[in-house]
Amino acid sequence: MNKTRLEIINKRGNKLCAYLELPANQKPHSYAIFAHCFTCNSTLAPVRNISRTLTNYGFGVVRFDFMGLGYSEGEFAESHFSGNIEDLVSVSDYLGEHFKAPSLLVGHSLGGAAAIVAASQLENIKAVATIGAPASVSHAKRLFSEQVDLESKAPVEVKIEGRPFKINAQFVKDFDKTDLLAIVKSLRKPLLIMHAPHDNSVGIENARELYHAAFHPKNFISLDGADHLLTSSKDSQYAGDMIGTWAKRYFGEAENEMLDTKGEQLVAHINVKEDKFTTLMQTRKHSLIADEPESFGGNDLGPVPYDFLSAALASCSVLTVKLYAERKGWDLQEVYAYITYSKKHSDDLMIDVEKPGNIDHLSKKLKLIGNLTEEQRIRLTEIAAKCPVHKTLTGNVVIETERIEAE
Repeated sequence: MNKTRLEIINKRGNKLCAYLELPANQKPHSYAIFAHCFTCNSTLAPVRNISRTLTNYGFGVVRFDFMGLGYSEGEFAESHFSGNIEDLVSVSDYLGEHFKAPSLLVGHSLGGAAAIVAASQLENIKAVATIGAPASVSHAKRLFSEQVDLESKAPVEVKIEGRPFKINAQFVKDFDKTDLLAIVKSLRKPLLIMHAPHDNSVGIENARELYHAAFHPKNFISLDGADHLLTSSKDSQYAGDMIGTWAKRYFGEAENEMLDTKGEQLVAHINVKEDKFTTLMQTRKHSLIADEPESFGGNDLGPVPYDFLSAALASCSVLTVKLYAERKGWDLQEVYAYITYSKKHSDDLMIDVEKPGNIDHLSKKLKLIGNLTEEQRIRLTEIAAKCPVHKTLTGNVVIETERIEAE
């Protein structure tokens, strides 16, 4: 996947911090926007996990901080519910101008409610998915309404889930302006409602109310065992997979869907006419991309193939050193492995070979950080040469190549 930071100006002139996540081959079939939960931000692990999982289904996904939150400009007191809607519209307009108008909105908690309302205002939005969304916007008021004098115009500092925020009476009153269930009833767009049965922040009854208010096509998925914030990565990744699978019905199959490894450990694919040197690789769980620099005619969207060879040696070396130090009980805190691949002449390396000439050369340099004796450092350096990838590269390797008939 590829992540790009965006700066989007909202309708109030504030810069919104946003990130665009793209599929591994950089070719999204559609764009989606993720609206985070109340007082959250776009860098939280569940937000990242869901956004990145959706890229495996061909979506380009923008996750952003609402005004006054995270790295976005503005005051939180101005980031009331109506302001959240305005921000979603601003992000949608930006995508339409610079990329392609988004067609899917995904929202978590109060962000789900905001996604529903924004979808009712944006013709380009074709479907909406919510996670732990309330059936009433005023549901969020319980977190702070008792701390605010509704007759006063002065801002006050309140604590929301233990964190300090400055809000005012208008901020509180804004939550009473929206009849969310009425909007859901009139939405008439595909709606996916996801909710954890034991959500202690927004009860499961909210999902029931939303579901009964909506017209078909509508779906409900239970996030069994999850909490409201989806703090377990398996829950957020599951949510992303379910949204991606559900969206196939409305957005079609992704051109750049995860490649099928056909039971092998890895597959690489290139479209000869369209991709220059950009190569999509897929393991059983992860997507990777290789490329060549622009100076060589590539798009420079990923490392060159030899970088992956170096990466395999570097990562295997540091992991092997880590495991050995842990087994010995040594105070190793960090390990760096610096790898450089090159061609060197056998004479320069003072190696006797049958035919002198250039040979493949890998330079490995280790940096060991921790309270270690000199003897321990020497031993760990020796151990780095015993990692499995190192042994493979220096051992007898047989590569068998066979042709598979196209289906």
